[in-house]
Amino acid sequence: MGRRKHKTDILQKLNQYLESLSKPFSYSQLLKQLRIQKDANRQAKVAAAVDALVKEGRLVLAPDGKYKPRMEGEEITGTVDMTGSGFAYVESDQSEVDIFVPPHALNHALHGDTVRVFVHKTPRRLEGDVVEVLKRARTEFVGVLKKSRQGAVVVPDSRHMHVEIAIPAKHLGEAKDGQKVLAAITAWPAKDRQPTGKIADILGNPGDNNAEMHAILAEYGLPYRFDPAVESAAGEVQDDVKRELPKRRDFRKVTTLTIDPKDAKDFDDALSLRRLRGGRLEVGVHIADVAHYVTPDSTIDREAVRRATSVYLVDRTVPMLPERLSNGLCSLRPKEEKLCFSAVFELDKNANITARWFGKTVIKSDCRFTYEEVQDIIDGQQGAFGEEILTLHRLAQQLRAARFENGSVGFERAEARFDIDKNGKPIGVYFREDTPSHQLVEEFMLLANRSVAEYVGKPEGRAKPKTFVYRIHENPNEQKLHNLSHVAQQLGYRVDFGKGKAISRKLNALLSEVRGSKAQNLLETLALRCMAKARYSTANAGHYGLAFTHYTHFTSPIRRYPDIMVHRLLQRYLAGEKSAKADDYEALCKHSSQMEGQAADAERASIKYKMAEYMQDKIGQEYSGTISGVTDRGIYVEINENKIEGMVLLRSLREDFFFFDEENYRVVGRRTGKTYTLGDAVRIRVGNVNMEKKQLDYLMLEDNDGDDDEQQDDELVVRADRKKKSNRRSRKKQ
Repeated sequence: MGRRKHKTDILQKLNQYLESLSKPFSYSQLLKQLRIQKDANRQAKVAAAVDALVKEGRLVLAPDGKYKPRMEGEEITGTVDMTGSGFAYVESDQSEVDIFVPPHALNHALHGDTVRVFVHKTPRRLEGDVVEVLKRARTEFVGVLKKSRQGAVVVPDSRHMHVEIAIPAKHLGEAKDGQKVLAAITAWPAKDRQPTGKIADILGNPGDNNAEMHAILAEYGLPYRFDPAVESAAGEVQDDVKRELPKRRDFRKVTTLTIDPKDAKDFDDALSLRRLRGGRLEVGVHIADVAHYVTPDSTIDREAVRRATSVYLVDRTVPMLPERLSNGLCSLRPKEEKLCFSAVFELDKNANITARWFGKTVIKSDCRFTYEEVQDIIDGQQGAFGEEILTLHRLAQQLRAARFENGSVGFERAEARFDIDKNGKPIGVYFREDTPSHQLVEEFMLLANRSVAEYVGKPEGRAKPKTFVYRIHENPNEQKLHNLSHVAQQLGYRVDFGKGKAISRKLNALLSEVRGSKAQNLLETLALRCMAKARYSTANAGHYGLAFTHYTHFTSPIRRYPDIMVHRLLQRYLAGEKSAKADDYEALCKHSSQMEGQAADAERASIKYKMAEYMQDKIGQEYSGTISGVTDRGIYVEINENKIEGMVLLRSLREDFFFFDEENYRVVGRRTGKTYTLGDAVRIRVGNVNMEKKQLDYLMLEDNDGDDDEQQDDELVVRADRKKKSNRRSRKKQ
């Protein structure tokens, strides 16, 4: 009886102590508070009680070994969004706002992890403690190996990864101190501050171009080489054009051309042109028949599923398919007979479709053109197949005009690209612009994609649409459209977007009106932010940006796995077979969308790295630029002459204390009221280049070419809000 009373007394004191606390405490602090530092028997009971409270969820054990009482609240599941400062937010469909999680309450959760989080209210916000990591977003991290007498660690490159990974000597392999490596986490006990891991791959020395590009790919979970088994399987694939000829429609004697970038190695689309009776024209959109060579669930197919897309870094293409297929068997090289899946259209002189046909073909490209060569012919120069190119150009412009008349949205933003030397070093900057030669190819690819989607998704009669893979783009965000309208009106542009197709027409009219004005960069940026992200789905939602009710990706199976799925499904339905199971394809759609996003992130990272590398020898030089972004940390400025972006840290602005006005896309001086707004013209000096972080630091110059006063008079968005905004506002779910 005495022992039970003794135990009850300890638990009562423990509960009283917990009720009086809201901050973390250590085990030694607890023993001191209970005054049992020297009583081993009672300490064991307290330890058992504490462990039980942790299992019950009443206490949270932080990575630093301290405990925190859990306040009353609820548990939800969400995804961790780690900040550069070490704390995080959990985004969840179960909460209208993001849940703040301080560093000590992360419970070893990392960026992107799916977690169960306990939510409680504080006077300022919703706060949470991670109870359990349900699913790791990743277990491999790129970093630099550091060896010392205490042992070896990998210091991750990612700003989202705030702990070093300890590497036992037996798991170092051949890695050397200072090398860039890929480390895989193998264990992370609850009470350890850092995880333990092993070296999964040695990427090379920091600064080496191949090492840095491989590091970018690895950082985003993208492969940078093919396994020998995949290469071997590709080597066994045979070219069987002759055997296939009797089964296919023969286009070998029809004039056929490919038009691609000058550095392209794989050609997955070609255009044919033939004149028919009555002035009609036949245009064939011929796409490499990748699905003929890549059979379902084969070694090559499984690898293509895993990759889902080719990746285009600044200096290289990382293909979805092995080179034997992507640059060889499937590539529509000139003067070679190739297997295709084609969409063939009969058009009248006004580019109206009078008939269409889909099916397997054999082609033989007559000539390989670059965009520049085609543009020269469009501009009036003489060249081979000039008549065919000018005819295709005329039809494409008619299709384009009809598309915009129907509500398609057009953004015209020049993209910066780099000239790279043999060592991967950027030696020049040029701009990829949307020329009529690009539009020629684009319009016929859009026509094929739309027509294939309509064939399956809009069956004749009362037939139910069959399972298909669509490329969907949902309607723009209404709140962001309202913000765009508000800012545009403050700048003197009257716009009321309305609803439905009126939105796209009004948006196009606004973009056309502001072209060439000081407000162009600001309003184009805000307009882009209104747009949803396009993705793949078996549930058709139309494509808002293109103003198509049905749209798919049919035209690039060498570099996109969804196109292979589309080819297989289209062939299935042309053969009269029943509908495929939607669940299997929906899972592949989600995976493909995710991999597409990771590939885009990797491409942006490679551009940022090359931008930093290009600017290394330009520290101290001054440039005119345009504010391309504003955050609570600083102002992004894009240099006008080369589109290279860097950040002006707010703390570097000595003239005043500036705070972030998120609603109006600007920062404001507390004392002076001076503003720096998205789209403003500024002058900067290159201050610092950090290659490891792919980061450029700019310094703002006082002299902005005399535009400051005029710009503030003409383009002030709204009155300065002098209340300091919080570093990150709770985001309403869209």
